[in-house]
Amino acid sequence: QVQLVESGGGLVQPGGSLKLSCAASGFTLDAYAVTWFRQAPGEEREGVACISRDGDKTSLKVSVRGRFTIARDKSNNAVYLQMSSLKPEDTAVYYCAATQFYCPGSRDQYDYWGQGTQVTVSA
Repeated sequence: QVQLVESGGGLVQPGGSLKLSCAASGFTLDAYAVTWFRQAPGEEREGVACISRDGDKTSLKVSVRGRFTIARDKSNNAVYLQMSSLKPEDTAVYYCAATQFYCPGSRDQYDYWGQGTQVTVSA
């Protein structure tokens, strides 16, 4: 079965850290660029971080630079989003998506989406 599965979300205090995983099954994730999105209640889904197919190029939303990193794990067919110094405004459902393009703006250009994982930052 072809799918992307996110994991690693949870409840964390402000200033804490979480590592999200985006694991692919049924296809090779290395053949795709990957974007992490997030969607807070009542807000539009926004791109947070992108990584190219071979991992040599990454992009991060300005508000998460210096706190989040994105990386590939080829041996596990996965992409990770390491989040640190978390803030309440980082609270959202986080999704990963695979695409043939690097960081495309249109959701139509993504081939696979995960179901999302909830991240809640609260004291």
